[in-house]
Amino acid sequence: MARTDLDALALNALTLEQKASLLSGRDFWTTKPLEEAGIPSITLCDGPHGVRREAGGSDHLGINESIPATCFPPAAAVGSSWDPEVAARIGAAVGREGRALGVAVVLGPGVNIKRSPLCGRNFEYYSEDPLLSGVLAAAHVAALQAEGPGASVKHFAANNQETERMRVSADVDERTLREIYFPAFERVVTQARPATVMCSYNRVNGVHASQNRWLLTDVLRREWGFTGVVVSDWGAVQDRVAALAAGLDLEMPGTGGASDRRIVDAVRAGDLDEAVVNASVRRVVALTERRGGVSGAFETDAHHALARELAAECAVLLKNEDGTLPLSAEARIAVIGEFAVRPRFQGGGSSHINATRVDAALDAIRALAPDVAYAQGFSLDGSGDARELREAAAETAASADVAVVFAGLGEREESEGFDRETIDLPAVQVELIRAVAAAARRTVVVLSNGGVVSLEGWHDDVDAVLEGWLLGQAGGSAVADLLFGVVNPSGRLAESIPMRLKDTPSYLNFPGEAGHVRYGEGVMVGYRYYETVELPVRYPFGHGLSYTTFAIGGLTVVRTGDDRATVTVRVTNTGDRPGKHVVQVYVSTAAGPVRRPVRELRAFRKVSLAPGESRTITLPLDRRAFAYYDVPLGRWVVAQGDYTIQIGENASSVVAETTISLDGDSLVPVVSLDSTLGEWLSHPLAGPALLRVLSGGKGARPEEDDENGLRMASSMPMGRFLTFAGIDIPHATLRELVELGGSDGAAA
Repeated sequence: MARTDLDALALNALTLEQKASLLSGRDFWTTKPLEEAGIPSITLCDGPHGVRREAGGSDHLGINESIPATCFPPAAAVGSSWDPEVAARIGAAVGREGRALGVAVVLGPGVNIKRSPLCGRNFEYYSEDPLLSGVLAAAHVAALQAEGPGASVKHFAANNQETERMRVSADVDERTLREIYFPAFERVVTQARPATVMCSYNRVNGVHASQNRWLLTDVLRREWGFTGVVVSDWGAVQDRVAALAAGLDLEMPGTGGASDRRIVDAVRAGDLDEAVVNASVRRVVALTERRGGVSGAFETDAHHALARELAAECAVLLKNEDGTLPLSAEARIAVIGEFAVRPRFQGGGSSHINATRVDAALDAIRALAPDVAYAQGFSLDGSGDARELREAAAETAASADVAVVFAGLGEREESEGFDRETIDLPAVQVELIRAVAAAARRTVVVLSNGGVVSLEGWHDDVDAVLEGWLLGQAGGSAVADLLFGVVNPSGRLAESIPMRLKDTPSYLNFPGEAGHVRYGEGVMVGYRYYETVELPVRYPFGHGLSYTTFAIGGLTVVRTGDDRATVTVRVTNTGDRPGKHVVQVYVSTAAGPVRRPVRELRAFRKVSLAPGESRTITLPLDRRAFAYYDVPLGRWVVAQGDYTIQIGENASSVVAETTISLDGDSLVPVVSLDSTLGEWLSHPLAGPALLRVLSGGKGARPEEDDENGLRMASSMPMGRFLTFAGIDIPHATLRELVELGGSDGAAA
């Protein structure tokens, strides 16, 4: 029987060489066994929206053939479902397939924030919002691990671009890390307890993530309580000994024993404590509990049907003028575009799944309507005469009641390993859309893309737009279901669609230069920026249309403590079709000493309603819903003040709101001689005492001229102010003032 819990006696029986061998891979995908100690090898493989178990040659870029598995909708699509049940059902199905294929750890999900629409790997990530990303990822991880295999939430941390991803330093202030780039990881770790966390390639504030002790030990383990294995991204380790000391347990892939020898040499030279090795060995051995072997099976047809059902939950109906959609089965329909027959349904790179089958949208549309013509419109490989293809498509569209154009991006435009240079659709597709729209009675555009694309230059010419993202292997059938109203669209944007690339908050700081990328926009990422500076977008975060209508009423907010509340709202389906609505709760406040976005998503729920049905939804707002991260205090703080609770149709449109006052945290700031004069004067205890000293014991406010002088000097550190102004305060008095300010008085 395999040993999976290493007690002290068993650990002491292992040689240092044996222990070191357990901390790196045997090869590209498996760990080393120690058969004499009953420790098995386990297999890790790429995910997260399917199982990429390679049968032959090994690679990390999805180049080699892998065993057929179901390709479910990638995270870019799942994010727009706004539904943790969708994420959970995908996670569970991936777990079943992983178990059937003998996989112990499926690498995923990715929860990195969509800082810029240019990131080439955005198709693997959920959202520009950390709450939405974290809730969906936690549901995925919990469901996957319930099936047996472990998950590997990635890429920790601040991995938001592909340009120079192996070495670029993401230079991010701590408040921004804590409020934007950490929370999704934190939620997954604390709520779903993933088996592993994968460190990223990049450096964070100059230190490689693989050897960043603050990230891997101080934050991940000590603050969040992570007890699993920290695994490297494949090839991310710069210095194996430094990485182990920082908290990285398992290096992947194997290095032919080179890393093992470095660990042994470092311990014997006294440069590495063997206790560090022992701790990582215990965690890696515990991970082998997930080995299980090949067990069970998965029904390919059932999983394909599941992929179709879930894909339909993820597409977003952006525009639908005059009820163009849903289509009538009796209509004459022209389907235009090569994507209709050669679907783009997943991203390129390490998550590229060898799908069990693939549905083409044209076939699915023809299964629902008898009169469907097709024109290629453009070629994905650049072959053929673009003008002839475009003119033939326009002619086909002119003889139909409605034209449906399938447009989007190919893997040449977006993939792991490189970032995009533009958010525009290829020019040949824009020209095609405009030509078809000019010829057709009505025009619908269906998009297939992993990251946001611009709608400018053609949006106003068409009648309807369905953002399909990448919908997995059954996406073609799911799109047909949506176009004909077999399924009512219910997706909402998980990222904003800007008017222009230069409008995006990271535009001037992406992808960086000279080995550094500065996160100069701070917490103002995505909709937080657009709404705060009142910059219009084409479609805001949270936007999405339906074939039915909904009404919101009865908003009430009840305080349940000094720093929390409960929101109740009534949702009614006022249309004539069943549908799903996403209740979006935002919090808006100016409380506290830091600049805050005009509103932030703090709770959401997707609710299914029959025509005429109403449902009352109650959502809790915990402490973190109102908090900001206070860097000087090193903790989350709820400031005393007013907080407006808003129900948004999306991030730009508030349909109901109410304001509450919270007592928040009782904070008395600490001041020292390094604090400014202004901070001293505003201190509730030290301020009045300082005024008494400066006024010769009178305790009165200074005269107007003196007060103006104090105001001018308010930004000076206290120590320098006293010297500059020639004020001689007795040492004992100064010490008393410093102690009143909360300091230990040592500086005095």
